[in-house]
Amino acid sequence: MSDLTIITTSDGSHSLFNPLLNETYHSVHGAIQESQHVFIQQGLKYWLAHNPSKDIRILEIGFGTGLNAFLTLLDLQNSGYRIYYESWEAFPLPIDLAVQLNYPIQLGAIDVFAQLHQSEWNAFVSITPEFILYKRLGDILKDPLPGADSFDLIYYDAFAPSKQPQLWTFDVLKKVVDAMSPAGVWVTYCAKGQLKRDLKSLGLTVETLTGPPGKKEMVRALR
Repeated sequence: MSDLTIITTSDGSHSLFNPLLNETYHSVHGAIQESQHVFIQQGLKYWLAHNPSKDIRILEIGFGTGLNAFLTLLDLQNSGYRIYYESWEAFPLPIDLAVQLNYPIQLGAIDVFAQLHQSEWNAFVSITPEFILYKRLGDILKDPLPGADSFDLIYYDAFAPSKQPQLWTFDVLKKVVDAMSPAGVWVTYCAKGQLKRDLKSLGLTVETLTGPPGKKEMVRALR
């Protein structure tokens, strides 16, 4: 992980480049724009518009830079919603690298962003009174997920299938789908045909949506 380097994407926000995978953590066309479009606009806001509950349980596959968690927290701040946010990560970023990312400079709340990264792993942490974070240091390929109906919204933000195909197999997708609530929503930047076929075979209604800047399509799937 020490080989990771910070890059600046087209919207001025940072991403990280992983030379081992020859891949960036976020789109070079705009890290904040991508996460805002895929996970907040088409995921979080969609779920909120279709569910009356003031409690939302989110599962993120790939904590990475913490950008998705940060945007979710900011979007729901002072909204009256209560958020349980569980994020799985097998390879956490070094904190000294993570706190150099410029998301809080662009979005505000510098202390909150640092707290997301500095909070303890495998423990419930109240980032704010309404936002409970559980960063799970674990391998989704081997470790069990919580039982059925555990999560309302899935942020599937693993590296691309061409870079980490093991995280996009039918068996892993099924493990995550099985943890979704009856009204669960799944969003990802990926729009591969095999992914859509697998999600459909798992009983989800799959929507192909317009992607973020620089990407033609993305996927939202509904239980």
